[in-house]
Amino acid sequence: MPRTPKSKRLRRAAAALAAAVLLSAGGFAALRTALPDTFIVAPGETLTIESLPFLTVRTPARSGAAPVGSTADPSGGNQVITLLGIPIKTVRTVTQTRRQVTVCGTPFGIKMFSDGALIVAFSDLHTDLGTENPAKEAGLRLGDVIVSANGQPVRTNEELTQAISAAGGSALQIVYRRDDATHSCTLTPVQDRDSGSWRAGIWVRDSSAGIGTLTFVDPSNNTFAGLGHAISDSDTGTNLPLLTGEIVPVTITGCIKGSAGSPGQLKGEFTGGAALGAVQANDLTGVYGTLAEGAKVEGTTMPVANMQEIELGDAEILTTISGTTPRRCKVRIERVNMTAGDPNRNLMIRVTDPDLLQATGGIVQGMSGSPIIQDGKLAGAVTHVLVNDPTRGYGIFIENMLDASE
Repeated sequence: MPRTPKSKRLRRAAAALAAAVLLSAGGFAALRTALPDTFIVAPGETLTIESLPFLTVRTPARSGAAPVGSTADPSGGNQVITLLGIPIKTVRTVTQTRRQVTVCGTPFGIKMFSDGALIVAFSDLHTDLGTENPAKEAGLRLGDVIVSANGQPVRTNEELTQAISAAGGSALQIVYRRDDATHSCTLTPVQDRDSGSWRAGIWVRDSSAGIGTLTFVDPSNNTFAGLGHAISDSDTGTNLPLLTGEIVPVTITGCIKGSAGSPGQLKGEFTGGAALGAVQANDLTGVYGTLAEGAKVEGTTMPVANMQEIELGDAEILTTISGTTPRRCKVRIERVNMTAGDPNRNLMIRVTDPDLLQATGGIVQGMSGSPIIQDGKLAGAVTHVLVNDPTRGYGIFIENMLDASE
C-alpha cells in the first residue's frame, strides 16, 4: 500500500489536534454554526469536507448510520456530519453537474456611471446670514445617493447642479437612497456670497474608473466576472449604484510595493481598445456583465471546486503584475470559512511565491479578482489584502461568484 504523502499526514495530525481542542473547549456549537446547511456535490461523488478532515459524513439509514460511500443517494439528500462518532449537524446535499469556466487572471479596466449623484463631501457656504449648509440641514449624509430633485431624475452632477440653480431660493424636494432604502427630504438652496450662485453645500460624484483582475468567463452564457467585491467610492466606502458601465483592455505598467500599514498598488494604462463587455451588476461579490460581440479574452478551461473540496495547504493564484500576461504564483490557504458573514472573506491566503513577494510585497490593489487554483480546480478569487500584513489576504468562494453571475 502506498504511503500517505507527508503533507497529508501533517494536515491530518493538525486536524486531530484541532478536534481535540474542540472537544476540550466544548466547541460543538461553534462547529455546528461553522457548517452550512447545504452542500453541492458532483454526480457520483460523495460529501467530504477537506478543510475539516476530522469530521465524518454519513448517510442516515433505517438501521443505523452507514458510510456515505456505500449508500449515498445519487440525487442528493440529508447527510449527518459527526465528530468522533458524535452527530454534529444534519445537512442537505444537492447533486449538480460540475461547472466549468474559462479562468483568466488578466487585468481589465472598469468604467462606471452611477445611477444617481453620490454625496462624497460637504462644503459650508458663506452667505449674508453667516455660514450655512442646506444639505446638512435637510438631513443628508455622506454616502447618500440623490436620485431625483423636484420630480426630475438625477443621474449626473450636471443634472443636480441645474436643478439647484433652477430652484433659486425655493425649496427642492430631494429623493435619495441610503442603505438600500429610499427617503425624501426638503432642501432649500442658499446663495453663496462669493460666487453669487445658488448652492446646496455638497460635492457629488457620478462616475468611477479603475483597474482590477478578470476572474473568469462563462462561455455558456457569454458572461464575465471579476474583482470578487463591489466597486465602492474611495471617499465614502459606499458601493456605487450602477447605471451603465464597461470593461476595457489594460496594460500593467508598474507596481507600488506593499508594506505593513501601506497597501501596494498595481499601476496600469487603458490601452484605448474597444470595450470587452458591458457591466450589468456591481454586486457585493464582484462585477458582472456580458462580453461584447467578437471580444477575445484569453484563459484556460477549468472545473470549479465546491467549497467543501478546498483544503488547507498549497494553492496558486493567477495574476498579472506586468504587461497583459498572467502568471501562476504560489500561495497557501490558511483558513476556510464556509459560513462567513462577509462573502468576500471565505478564504484566508498567504503569498509564499518568492518572486511575487520580491516584486509586490504580497497582495496589492489591482489583484482583486485574481483566480485561486487548487488541485486543478478554480477554488476562489482574491478580494482583499491585510493592511498590516500584505503577504496575507482574503478570498471569495468561486461558488459565490458563479451564483451571482448566473
